[in-house]
Amino acid sequence: MRFFSLNTMNRRYGLLLLLVIPLIFGCPSSEVPEPGASVETPTADGSSEAQDLKRIIILINGESPFWSACRYGMQDAEKELGLADAGYQAVMEVNDGSPQGQLDKLRQFASQSDIVAVGISATDANNVAIADELRNLQKKGVKVITVDSDVDREKFRDARTAFVGTDNLAGGKELGTCAKNLNSKGGGYVTFVGRTGAQNAIERVGGFGEGAGDAFEALDNMGDENDKTRARDNVRNAIRNHGEKLTTLVGIWSYNAPAIVDVVKELGKRKEMTIVTFDAEPLAIRDMGDGQIDAMIVQNPYQMGYQGVRLLRALVEEDEETVKAMLPNMGEADGDIYDTGLKVVVPNSESPLKQEMFSEKTEFLTLEAFKAWLDKYNLEGS
Repeated sequence: MRFFSLNTMNRRYGLLLLLVIPLIFGCPSSEVPEPGASVETPTADGSSEAQDLKRIIILINGESPFWSACRYGMQDAEKELGLADAGYQAVMEVNDGSPQGQLDKLRQFASQSDIVAVGISATDANNVAIADELRNLQKKGVKVITVDSDVDREKFRDARTAFVGTDNLAGGKELGTCAKNLNSKGGGYVTFVGRTGAQNAIERVGGFGEGAGDAFEALDNMGDENDKTRARDNVRNAIRNHGEKLTTLVGIWSYNAPAIVDVVKELGKRKEMTIVTFDAEPLAIRDMGDGQIDAMIVQNPYQMGYQGVRLLRALVEEDEETVKAMLPNMGEADGDIYDTGLKVVVPNSESPLKQEMFSEKTEFLTLEAFKAWLDKYNLEGS
């Protein structure tokens, strides 16, 4: 005969309870339904029936804290616009950073009948295969827009209905204006970006040169293919290769800012470099607070997510009133662009940069005021 101690029995009963309780009371569920999920909807007689949810997808170009704010915007749109009640759910799909990765995702979407709309941040503006797959989705009845980074509008405008995001050329010009007013002597600059062929990268880099003016010389435009280690290596190589000629380091994608700061601190070059960047990752916000970044041009990925979902739903439901409200000049040259706005963020009121140096459309904020804006939307970055 085998005897059990009281402690042993207590332990076994405890384990049994841990297994049984979830079966009795049910496991907690996520607020956001899984892809292909269904929800219970009330019927006229007071009962309920399961309803399959159709997916509205935002396909991003690669993982980055920048996209967290976009995800929050999608989730808020899902709640505030009542997507579940209307039979939809908003889902973010993450790409591996490559055009082939996006191509594989788009082909997968084309085979899934529950997908009714796709917004894509295109990794490569001139990729013919991606444009063809977007057209293929449209032929199947799926509504398509671009978000954050567009396709080449001259070649592939018909591959999507509209673009929701930043006026990237204007953003680049504003960043160049920052550099010009921070360092009137000019000098050489290097731009750092994930993919040099992305439309947002092309427009920002070109805009920077216009805004900075003739006193500045473009020395290089260095892509890292979304590799964070390579991003830091690019900064190190730029400083080593260009020596005293290099005066300004320009971060074009969000993670380039902390990569620049890390290497400049490592090499002790802060006093010699003007540092201006796009976007406000949490690390970049910290770095600006520590005096390591002179100016940031900040986009609004929260609104990219929110307004992207809003427009896609309107297109699916043929809600012409909402489409017209968002794109009042549809059919004109740039009437298919929904601009989510820009901010210039500076460390404090002692910055040489002032509101009057920038476009009236661009919001000018100190870091403290920008943090207050983030808090308003419960965001960590933008």
